[in-house]
Amino acid sequence: MYYLLIFENTFTIIETEKKIIRSSKKFSDIVFENLTLLFAITIIVIVVFICFEMFKDSAISREKFGFGFITSEKWDSVKSDYGALTFVYGTVVSSIIALLIALPISIGVAVFLTELANSITKTTVSFLIEILAAIPSIIYGFWGIFVLAPFMRTSVQPALQSTLGFIPLFQGATAGFGLLTAGIILAIMITPIITSITRDVLKAIPVSQREAAYALGSTKWEAIKMALLNAKSGILGATILGLGRAVGETMAVTMVIGNKAQIKESLFEPAYSMASVIANEFAEASGGLHVSALIEVGLILFGVTFIINSLARILIYSFTRKAQAR
Repeated sequence: MYYLLIFENTFTIIETEKKIIRSSKKFSDIVFENLTLLFAITIIVIVVFICFEMFKDSAISREKFGFGFITSEKWDSVKSDYGALTFVYGTVVSSIIALLIALPISIGVAVFLTELANSITKTTVSFLIEILAAIPSIIYGFWGIFVLAPFMRTSVQPALQSTLGFIPLFQGATAGFGLLTAGIILAIMITPIITSITRDVLKAIPVSQREAAYALGSTKWEAIKMALLNAKSGILGATILGLGRAVGETMAVTMVIGNKAQIKESLFEPAYSMASVIANEFAEASGGLHVSALIEVGLILFGVTFIINSLARILIYSFTRKAQAR
């Protein structure tokens, strides 16, 4: 009974202190709290408003083509016949190429910076990675036109065709522009993103785990392998986040992908992405149906990037929460 009275008195004191704290809030604190809440709500409203406007403005296209808009390869503004499959194909293939190139490089750089590099090298390389991430996409596009595309046309594509020409992926004209060139540009652009997040994820692994691995007789490589296995969900999140950047990239891809609405097996062939067709045709779109079709392409692109980025954030959050719990 005595301990029960002490518990009740303690609970009463805590509740009283909470009421005093609430009542003693300054007016400036209340204003600041509600102002920041308003800013947070504004972001949500903007996203919802963008979705609503694109959904509303794409009504003409959705009503005429329905679900067939996504499965149709036709894009003929003269006959007012539109389909987004060629653009989805170009976006998906160029993004997959970018991931296949960027992922091993990014993981390798992140492991080097986290586990092997000295302080001077780590600082220098980290700074260069940040610079690479800050370069505008239009600069990547210019570099792709004047440097990468000619190099692909004269060196890379002929070499691939002569050695792997029996595979349909490496057949066709070697013009320099196409899916492969766009994928390489995207790989360069997303490498800093995947590298930075992977590095942060590896740094979040407790030092005690590495020390325990060394205490059990593990080699340097075995300890690094253990760290990579523990960070696999975070690395997956970084990969998906890089994929989201690749899917939504516009100018650099527009300048090197060739901009031709077609689905071909060869990676040397020109193609079109969802972002590039909007950038190229929206200003010259004639008629409400054409504009509505382009907006529906944008709606599809928005939905894909939103899902990809949300999934990446969830994976990274789940990993960091597990790491903090250890």
